Amino acid sequence: MKITMLLFLLLSCMLSGCDSVETIRIVITPTPEVVAQAAEPTEEATAESLEPTTTATASPTIEPVVITNTPLPSRTPIPGDGSFIGSVLQPGYTITPPATSTPTSIPTLDPSVPIASVTPSVSTSTNLDPAEMGVHVYYNMGPDAFANVLFQVQQLRVGWIKMQVDWSTLQPNNAGEMNDVFNAFVLQVQGARNSGHKVMLSVAKAPDWARQTSQEMDGPPDNPQDLINFLNLLIEKIKPENVAALEIWNEPNLQREWTGRYPRSGAGYMELFVPVRAAMRSLYPGIHLITAGLAPTGNSDQSTDDRQFLTEMFAAGLGNFPDVSVGVHPYGWGNPPDATCCNAVEGESWDDQPQFFFLDTLNSYRDIMVRNGFEGVQMWVTEFGWASWDGYPTEAPEAWMTYTSLQEQAEFILRAFEIGQERIDIGVMILWNLNFASETLVNNRDEKAGFSILAPNMTGQGDPLVIRPAYIALRDRPQ
Repeated sequence: MKITMLLFLLLSCMLSGCDSVETIRIVITPTPEVVAQAAEPTEEATAESLEPTTTATASPTIEPVVITNTPLPSRTPIPGDGSFIGSVLQPGYTITPPATSTPTSIPTLDPSVPIASVTPSVSTSTNLDPAEMGVHVYYNMGPDAFANVLFQVQQLRVGWIKMQVDWSTLQPNNAGEMNDVFNAFVLQVQGARNSGHKVMLSVAKAPDWARQTSQEMDGPPDNPQDLINFLNLLIEKIKPENVAALEIWNEPNLQREWTGRYPRSGAGYMELFVPVRAAMRSLYPGIHLITAGLAPTGNSDQSTDDRQFLTEMFAAGLGNFPDVSVGVHPYGWGNPPDATCCNAVEGESWDDQPQFFFLDTLNSYRDIMVRNGFEGVQMWVTEFGWASWDGYPTEAPEAWMTYTSLQEQAEFILRAFEIGQERIDIGVMILWNLNFASETLVNNRDEKAGFSILAPNMTGQGDPLVIRPAYIALRDRPQ
């Protein structure tokens, strides 16, 4: 998300009631809906050139979650096989912070003041395994432009490309439809695979014809069989050997992504997941299946606490399927990947909950999985990243985006990949995102642009793209 990817979430009163609190505005990365634009950099960002390639073809009762931080053994990195070449709501939505935090409005942050006690570090000698690394790409463009995107990914030396399947765009009118957009997407997935990458698809956004509910927000189909039929048609056209992994929906703990006949709960999600998983496992046993990555958030009228949601999924039978991986979106906001909750600085209540910390989210999910007998199953990080608004001429969408510099964005991303590869419970990690930034998104102060590691050149001179330090750090890491 699928980021939807991105991101600023505040927890509501989770396990105990709240007294009078102030509301705080949050912005959560939605499932991407971006109009392709030529990218161009700003004067402050580091510019380099990219050379193009040739054209490539009813919820159960849930007990409070107690985090125990189950110890994890380190693992020996798995060598790559060498086959590669290469959060939720609309702006203005509010969630009240828990009663245990100091409710305040979000201040303008001084970037010189640290927001976490952990000093970020990034190794210059660790050989990261590309077979467990990937990046989410924007692909709504012509074949020549997409060939350039594939070249850009190849330079990063990662083994995976993630692409979100917008079902409502590929099949807007009826079941069985194969329009020009559908056929173009098939060719792009095949091109991504032909470039030497494994491809992860993440399906979301049921079309109107598959839903009887309000169309104001995205959501699942009324009948899981409609999704099964769509995926079967799509995968058959792409060819099963070109699809390595499938994430079944995106952030269903958000009302924006899960408006429909199923309740917004772990049990409601399992009503869709169970039949879709069974069909995909039977039809395509070689495709790795992943549960929907959840948005790290709290309870509100528009969201369900992700820890609670995952616990509900296990109560509804997830433990019966050890052949799948658990999707996770451990965003870190302005906190370094090694930091853990909580900083509890006056005036920074957005920094006071474990959902705002990369490591806390991983450890929380791990504990829930262990308690439910899923300790032998890996989490797959289908979205993660850090946003930086440095180098853009517009005001940042959120104050916390001003804290992370471009260099820190690079350090945090590399360190997060290291953390994942040091742990046996983490599988593939997909960075959000490569190239969603555009001049339009920057001018509109869209948070997706902050997470992008390729930036638009808005000077009107020179190369159309600015390569941000995070791209350079990944490209030039030891091998």
